[in-house]
Amino acid sequence: MSSMDAALEPLAGHGRAYWAVADCWNVVRRQLTHYRRKPVFIAWQLGFPILSVLLYGYVFGGAMKPPGGGGADRYRDFLMPGMFVMTMAFGFINTATAVVTDAGKGVIDRFRSMPMAPSAVVTGRGVTDVIIACAELTILATTAFAMGWRSDGGLAGTVGAFGLLLLLRYCLTWVGIWLGLLVPDPEAAGGLFAVAFPLTMISSVFVQPSTMPDWLGTVAAWNPISSTAAATRELFGNPVGGDGSWIQEHAVLMAVVWPLVITAVFLPLAVRRFQRLGR
Repeated sequence: MSSMDAALEPLAGHGRAYWAVADCWNVVRRQLTHYRRKPVFIAWQLGFPILSVLLYGYVFGGAMKPPGGGGADRYRDFLMPGMFVMTMAFGFINTATAVVTDAGKGVIDRFRSMPMAPSAVVTGRGVTDVIIACAELTILATTAFAMGWRSDGGLAGTVGAFGLLLLLRYCLTWVGIWLGLLVPDPEAAGGLFAVAFPLTMISSVFVQPSTMPDWLGTVAAWNPISSTAAATRELFGNPVGGDGSWIQEHAVLMAVVWPLVITAVFLPLAVRRFQRLGR
C-alpha cells in the first residue's frame, strides 16, 4: 500500500471507491471553475463549431452533391452529423492543451503530493471534457436546427446518435491526456491540429469515401470517424449514402467497437504515463 493510499483510508472511514469519486468531482469542479474564469476561451471553444457549421453549410454547401441527389438543403442534412463528429474529434486537442498547461504550472505535481486518489486527476479530466462536449453538442444542434436540420430517427435514434458522439469524445479524451503528458508545452499541443485536420478530412464527414480515389476511399471508409459519422446519420434518419462495403453496412456496430479499441489502447498508456511523472 502506498503512503497516499494509507493516508486516504483513515480520513473518514470511507472506502477507496468513495474517495476516488469525491476527489474526481473536486478536480472536475476546479477545472470547470477555471473555464468559467476564461470567457474568451469559452467563446472560442463554443463559437468555433458554430462558425464551422455556417461556413461549410452555406459557403461550400451549394457546391457539394449529397448522396441520392438533391440541393443544398439535403446536403446540410448530410453534413450536420459529420460536423457533430468533427467537433467531437477535435476535442482531444483541447484536452492535450489543458493537460500540458497544468503540467507546466506544476498543478499535476501538486495534486500528486496531496492525499487524494491517484486516479482523480485523469478521470476528472475525462469527466470535465464530456461535460464540455455536452455543451458543444447542445449549441451545435441548436444552430443546426435553426438552419433547417432535423432528426427523423425518433427519440431512441436521436438519443443513440448523441450517445455515440459522446462515446467518441470520451475515448479521444484518453488520447488527449496521453499526448498532453508527452508534448513539452501548450504550443506543441496546438500543433496537434496538423494531425486532427487530415484525420477528419480523410473520412466521410464532408463527402462519401466512394468519391475519392480507391486507395484513399478505403482509408477513409475504415477511419473510425467515418463509422461514427455514418452511424449517426443512420440513427438521425439523415442521408447516409455508402457503397455497400462491410464497414459502412455495420457503421453502428463499428461506432461502438472503434471507441472501445481506442480506449483499450490509450487509457493504459495515459495512466502509465501519469504514474511515471516525476520519477
